Parts: sequence; C-alpha cells; structure tokens
Amino acid sequence: MTASLQDQLDLITQNTRKLVQAERLAISEQATVDLFNTGIEERILSIGSVAPSFSLPDTRSGKPVSSADLLALGPLVINFFRGRWCPYCVTELETWRELYPELRERGAFFVAISPQTPRQNDFMIQQHALPFPLLADAGAAVAEKFGIAYTIPEQHRRYYQSILVNIPFNNAGLSYHNATEESWRLPLPAVFVIRQDGTIAFSEAHADFRVRPEPADVLAAL
Repeated sequence: MTASLQDQLDLITQNTRKLVQAERLAISEQATVDLFNTGIEERILSIGSVAPSFSLPDTRSGKPVSSADLLALGPLVINFFRGRWCPYCVTELETWRELYPELRERGAFFVAISPQTPRQNDFMIQQHALPFPLLADAGAAVAEKFGIAYTIPEQHRRYYQSILVNIPFNNAGLSYHNATEESWRLPLPAVFVIRQDGTIAFSEAHADFRVRPEPADVLAAL
C-alpha cells in the first residue's frame, strides 16, 4: 500500500471538514476533548500486562471464539472498533483485510471486536469482504477489561442523532426512546498484540477516533 493508514484517515477528516457544518464539527471536537479529559488513555492495558481472557460469539458461525483457543495456535492481534457506521473503522479494517495474508504467514491470528450486534457485524463482513472473525462484545464488556470502554455522555448523544447514527440500534437493536446505558457503550479504537504466553506485546488506543495504530508497527511486534 502506498499511503499509510493514517494518511487515508486524514483524508477522511479533510473531506468531513468540507462537508459537515461547523457547529456539528465543534460538537464532535468537544466530545473528543471531553473523552480525553476523563483520563481514559491512562487506563489502557500496557505492554507487558497480562491480557484478559475472553470468549465472544463469532458472526459467521454463531459459536463462541475463545482467546485461549486462538493463543494455543499462535499470537493474536485484536482490533477493537466502534461500528460499521464509522468510516475510520471501515478504512482501518479494509487495510487489515489487505494485510491479513501477511499476518497469517507470520503464524498470527486476527480478530475484530465491536459492541455492535451480530447482525450488524454480518452486514459489515458482507459489504467489505472481511476474511477474519468479527466478534460481538455486548455492552463493550471485554473492551472494559482492556481499559478502553466508555459510555457516551448525555450531551453528546444528541449529536449522533443529528447525524443519523443510531448507536443504540447498532449495538442492541434499540431505539433512542428505549435505549439503555449499556447500548451507549463504545470502545476506544484500539489494537493489541497478545503473545502466546498471554502478555501484551503491543498496545495502542487513542481518545481521538481519527488516530489509529499503524499496521506496520503492529506487524513489527509479532
């Protein structure tokens, strides 16, 4: 690939700034600042930490996928993403789609995890031809164990409504009127590399959803 992942994401940001009203952009910018100010980046599991084990339903088979089973076969790359409504997430996962054969050649496995429902995950697999497992993390419970989960504050939920992103529906099949707090949970976009002994070899996440780990750095950790 000629352009880095971040170059591709910066292009999305540039186009968004041309198309979206300034007042809406200001709300999004403030939400990012507010999230950073919670100190969430300080709680992210760091390199050398023991990764929490998990078992989550796989979209294709409907059966649980266990981190322990995957680690018995090789190192594991975990990508936490927000949802199919996020163009940054889509671009990042499409980049990993192209790199997936190289990752497998290195003996590693890759899973993508989000709080969205299996149905939404299935749409994403079909639309973007994703070859790796997409796992459903209801309520961002596993993301919480990695230190990257948060609940969208009340004052920012109306922003998502204004741009027609229905996060409660995407995450739990609910409407704005019967949404639960759990349905408003998201992870920071993040990538972790887990060694076969269960320790973390690579850890990167940002409160600013427009910034993502560079895949070359992730592959270097394998």
